[in-house]
Amino acid sequence: MRIGIDARLTYYRTGGISTYIRRLVHALERLDFENDYTVFQSRKAQDSLVTRFRRGVLWTPSHHRVERLALTVELAWRGLDVFHSPDFIPPLRAARRHVITVHDLNFLHYPQYLTDESRRYYNGQIAAAVRHADHILADSEATRRDLTTMLGVPTAKITVHMLGVDESFRPLPADETRAGLRALDLPDKYLLFVGTFEPRKNIAGLLEAYRLLLDRLPDAPPLVLAGNRGWLFDETMARIETLRLAGRVLWREGISQAAMPALYNGALALVTPSFYEGFGLPALEAMACGTVPVVSNRSSLPEVVGDVGLQVEPESPEAICEALYRVVTDRQWREATERAALERARAFTWEKTARAVRSVYHAVHEG
Repeated sequence: MRIGIDARLTYYRTGGISTYIRRLVHALERLDFENDYTVFQSRKAQDSLVTRFRRGVLWTPSHHRVERLALTVELAWRGLDVFHSPDFIPPLRAARRHVITVHDLNFLHYPQYLTDESRRYYNGQIAAAVRHADHILADSEATRRDLTTMLGVPTAKITVHMLGVDESFRPLPADETRAGLRALDLPDKYLLFVGTFEPRKNIAGLLEAYRLLLDRLPDAPPLVLAGNRGWLFDETMARIETLRLAGRVLWREGISQAAMPALYNGALALVTPSFYEGFGLPALEAMACGTVPVVSNRSSLPEVVGDVGLQVEPESPEAICEALYRVVTDRQWREATERAALERARAFTWEKTARAVRSVYHAVHEG
């Protein structure tokens, strides 16, 4: 087969779907020696995602208003058998068969949490995208259910493939962790949030819960917010001031991938109280480092953590506070949970993800 993968988004963003694209490409390079792959990057990208596959260049920018038509024109001469769109808006026609990955439908669940531009791009095209695709990959059973109930996609058209965790996420020696934390100007212990600072992540609820925790435990460890600025970031910073959390909440922006394992290793818990997640990769990465996950009881997060850690109602700052209180005060439970987290994380590998994706490529090609 001649297979094309759309990797343009990796030029514009670093986490989320871009991480999925990078890890999937690397896993497929290690796995598949039978098929002919071209990984298409933005013409502006300086780095190459591939070491063995062919690298292609596309001029069409991600999320452009005429993107689907422009990609069709750019790719028409390539003679591809399968074209995979990991950002789930496919060209009008780029290959004999089209595969898309739908990571979540948060933009349908919570349109108020998107910018007007993002809402127009995703909400205006998702129904046509799932109809056009020959097959759909979903990150979780929660997303599969959403595709079926909200967009009427037949179950047979969807394959669930849980994501993997990179080998760099592992327990580190204490001296290596301390060195990593010094480089980030962080203390030895803290509570951690990782993700884009945007309303869907429920940072406001986390801040309220942390205020409640400090009222109960004035010497509680600080809360570290690590990620990139998103929509309404200024409101998040204003909330920190209103709750009198200045100096107790530390935010770190633009942390490199190489620094993330030490960041997870130093945390007492990774807290993800999101209203909605398509998968929740930070929770898995944290578990692979032996860090306790505290996650929302919604969407895909329960699938990722299983019975490890604590699940909370994201609408309740009191419930989030109670979970944080246990993390900080119950050392015996925390240490047992750290061991369980490591065991749980071992079940998630990018090789498994790549095998599922390759099987879908073959199925649509032969179908």
